[in-house]
Amino acid sequence: MTAISPKSGVVGGGTPVTVTGSGFTGATSVQFGPNLANRVTVVSDTQITATSPPGAGTVDVTVATPAGTLAASLVDQFKYQSV
Repeated sequence: MTAISPKSGVVGGGTPVTVTGSGFTGATSVQFGPNLANRVTVVSDTQITATSPPGAGTVDVTVATPAGTLAASLVDQFKYQSV
């Protein structure tokens, strides 16, 4: 994973997020911290779109693929904000 955009959204969820990187073909899920993302679409091997679930604080976004879960890093952090 090389980036997510945007890097923040509201605590109630519903923010469309684009995840970029590589090896996404066959991805089975996207998680924001411990919570599964909604409406996950694998656009290509290098891009996924997902809708953030409700949450709080700053969490790592992770992608589960047939090769395993991509490791968390600073580029995948998503911050939940109050409105």
